[in-house]
Amino acid sequence: MRDASSLLHRLLAGGHSTIAGRLAGAFRNCGRERIGDDIVKTMTAAGYEIRESDPFADQLRPFCSVREASPYVHRIRLLWQKMRTPILESFPQPQGGQRSVPTYLKQVNEAYISDAYHSLSIEGYRVTPELIEKVRTGAWNPDADPDDREQRNAMAARGYWQAHQAILDSVRKVLQGENAGDVADRDHGAWYRELFAPSVAVRLLKPADLAGYRNVQVHIRNSMHVPMNADAVRDALPVLFDLLREEQEPAVRVVLGHFLFVYIHPYMDGNGRMGRFLLNVMLASGGYPWIVIPVSERTAYLSALEQASVEEEIAPFARFLGGLVEKGLRGEPYPAIP
Repeated sequence: MRDASSLLHRLLAGGHSTIAGRLAGAFRNCGRERIGDDIVKTMTAAGYEIRESDPFADQLRPFCSVREASPYVHRIRLLWQKMRTPILESFPQPQGGQRSVPTYLKQVNEAYISDAYHSLSIEGYRVTPELIEKVRTGAWNPDADPDDREQRNAMAARGYWQAHQAILDSVRKVLQGENAGDVADRDHGAWYRELFAPSVAVRLLKPADLAGYRNVQVHIRNSMHVPMNADAVRDALPVLFDLLREEQEPAVRVVLGHFLFVYIHPYMDGNGRMGRFLLNVMLASGGYPWIVIPVSERTAYLSALEQASVEEEIAPFARFLGGLVEKGLRGEPYPAIP
């Protein structure tokens, strides 16, 4: 077992809260703390009460093997090495100097409505500044207002707000000096759970949709790139976080963090939003400003990603993101909302 996703699909689909508690304890017993945490946190996010217990507490520690790396691990590492130089030639240099954590987080919060509008609109949701503000301020009430409860767009906006709070915590850790790859590795599961928890709470999605990494093959509409199979995701994603952890150049972390995340495509839904969250956490690690990809640039954005995925040409994507970073460095306002 390389992650909790496949177990969680079964646990959530069957409402197996007691079994989940035993499995969490068993994984901790054999040193797999991450899987234990993911089981408990995801079942809790889906509304189950988990009482953790260790079925091996009075026995010898069970043997936990580690599977050999698949060829996809080498594929991701080769892409990383091939694409580093074009990125360094195309992306702005990182900003030096001491960063004020409160000031940076204030700027991120000021960007929120623009960020939520454009990121959700890129994915096809129909949201307005009023709806985004409604869920941000807590005026959203699915129990009292059936319109709120049944609106797919409202649930997406609420999930984006909740995920944004988790992202702020991750950005804070990075600004305080934690390794950005470590932070993203530990925290990305929480970003995903918060993104979709409101839709699960009102039954637009099934609890099993919170399980995590996909278990089936997916295809991307209007793209020639076919994401790797579900089993390979569990090999490829850890190496991505290892590479982010090891990389010394912030520009490379920024561009390849986003690109390779959506290239691997680990989730059934939400990969674009998660990739943009990861992008901005990596930007913070290099002293770059938070950026918003405008929905008006959706075609150029997806075209650059497609060129990187199919032709392995990363420079257009690096230049696209670099242009947005340069606007931020000049202090230009975030994209307006039509």
